[in-house]
Amino acid sequence: MITQLLAAAAEGAAPKNQFGFWEAMNQGGAIAWSIFGVLVIMSVGSFYILITKLLEQQKVMKQYNDVRANFWRAGSLKEGATKLEKNSAWRQLVDDALMAEDQHGKMTDSLEAHDWLHGTLARSESAINAKLAGGLPFLASVGATSPFVGLLGTVIGIYRALINIGLAGSASIDKVAGPVGEALIMTAIGLLVAVPAVLAYNWLSARNKRIAGMLSGFSTDILANINSNGAVKPTVVPAKAPAKPAAPKPATTAGGVKPKA
Repeated sequence: MITQLLAAAAEGAAPKNQFGFWEAMNQGGAIAWSIFGVLVIMSVGSFYILITKLLEQQKVMKQYNDVRANFWRAGSLKEGATKLEKNSAWRQLVDDALMAEDQHGKMTDSLEAHDWLHGTLARSESAINAKLAGGLPFLASVGATSPFVGLLGTVIGIYRALINIGLAGSASIDKVAGPVGEALIMTAIGLLVAVPAVLAYNWLSARNKRIAGMLSGFSTDILANINSNGAVKPTVVPAKAPAKPAAPKPATTAGGVKPKA
C-alpha cells in the first residue's frame, strides 16, 4: 500500500511534457505563427477562387444551353439578343457583333469589313477568356510556392532543435520534440495547401478551355449569320415534346373477364 502511494506521488511530482500542435507552434514563437498565417491565407484564397470561378463557369455553361435552345430561333440577331441575360458572355458577343455590323458599312472594302467583324469578335472573346482566367495565376503561385513556405518553417524548426541540443549538451526528447514537431507540421501544412491549389488550377483551366471553344464556335456562327444577311444559321434541335400520359387500361375482374357496361 505504501509502495503504491509513493509511486503515485512520484508520478504526480514528475514534470509532464505536452506535445501537440499548439504547443509546437507556441514554442516556435512569432516566426512559426507568421509562416502558419501566410499558409492559411494562401489556403483560404485558393478555396475562395475555386468556389467563385466554379460558380462563374457553371453560369456561363448554363447560359450556353439557353443560347442553343432559344437564341437561333429568333428572326434576327437583335431579336435573339433580347432573349439572352444582360451582362452575360454570350450577350457581350452579340452586342459587340451588332456594333461592328453597324460600323462595317463605313468600310470601303468588303475584305476590310469581314476583318473588322472578325477582329471585333476576337477581341470580345479575349476579354471574356481573360475574365474567366482571373484568379488562376494566384492558384498557380500558391501551388508552386506554398511547399517552400512550409519548408522555410521546417528549416527554422530544425535549426531551433539543433540550438536546443547544443544548449542542453544532449539530444533528449524533451529538448528536440517541440522544434522537430513544429518542423514536420510546417511541411505537412505546406503540402496540404499546395495540392488543392494545383488540382483546382488544372481543373478550372480545363473548363476554361472548354468554354473558350464554345465562345469561338458561337462567334463563328454569328459572323456567318451577319455575312449572309441572316441566311446562315446553325441547326437548331427541336425541343422534345412532353410525353403523353399512357391511356388507362380497362378494368378486369379477378378471373380476367372485362366487366359489362
